[in-house]
Amino acid sequence: MKTRYFIFALALVAILALVACAQPPAPQPAAQAKQFRVAVVMPSSANDLAFSQSMVDALKKMQTTLGKDKFDFVYSENMFVVGDAAAAIRDYATKGYDLVIAHGSQYGAPLQDIAPDFQNTAFAWGTAVDTFKDKGIKNVFAYTVASDQGGYVEGVMAAKLSKNKIIGALGPIPAGDGQLTIKGFEAGAKATDPNIKVQTTFTNSFSDVALMSQAAQTQIASGADALTGTSQSVVGAVSVAKDKNVLWFGNQSDQASLAPNIVVASQVYDWTVALKGMMDKISAGTRGGEVYTMTFQNGGLVMQYNSAYSLNAEVKALAEKTIAGLKDESIKTGVK
Repeated sequence: MKTRYFIFALALVAILALVACAQPPAPQPAAQAKQFRVAVVMPSSANDLAFSQSMVDALKKMQTTLGKDKFDFVYSENMFVVGDAAAAIRDYATKGYDLVIAHGSQYGAPLQDIAPDFQNTAFAWGTAVDTFKDKGIKNVFAYTVASDQGGYVEGVMAAKLSKNKIIGALGPIPAGDGQLTIKGFEAGAKATDPNIKVQTTFTNSFSDVALMSQAAQTQIASGADALTGTSQSVVGAVSVAKDKNVLWFGNQSDQASLAPNIVVASQVYDWTVALKGMMDKISAGTRGGEVYTMTFQNGGLVMQYNSAYSLNAEVKALAEKTIAGLKDESIKTGVK
């Protein structure tokens, strides 16, 4: 009897073992995707309503879309001194960030020296079109913006809205996206009204608010009743325009909050187009060598109309028609 029980027990164990072997393996938890980490060095404050804020806003948008567990960022602001910016760039690279962004064309020289020391780190700088490939550097991206497109559309609107037929443009230095914006503004205005007068002033400073305020006052005293401008110092010009009830066309970031009654619209830089492109390249093993240009066509440029300003419907329709023409290239700014 005991022998029979023993044989039965052995058979039962064998059957259970066969059943266990036939079961599919238990599903394993999916591997957690690595968090993509970005560090940014920028020349002005993160809430400057201009160049630096445009990048911070784009990074926040990326984080909201992807989730903080997949995408995170840090930044160093007010890096006016290039030497300080270089130290911050190097420090971030040492800490192993996936992408280190030098958000300022003035940071090109130090980046050219730093990038070769960190071959496994991807760097980017803008606004620029040089990735240093010709110098044997393979881990630098560049990004820029066709801001002449947004400037052109704003020039069209300014020409239509100006009563004096005198408008003004204010910039920091005659170079980069600031110069492109101003040239586009003039081209759009002249294409709309060949007789309109466009006054241009460069202060030779990105940060001197007093100089920008003075430039705006001079322009308005000369008859300008619509202004545009670029750089973080335009807060001074917007304040003057607000006091004088002169129209303002913003650039880089949405500037409607500075003066809701006189800001007509803002050309906004949406750097997420470049950020997504760089992130995809880095994830695939490429750490540089590409140049990304923001345009109306790819969504890197957005015309943000101020809802608090009652824009003439015909003028807005003309602006939208102009944007459509720039997208399909039936309209060209003529700016180089």
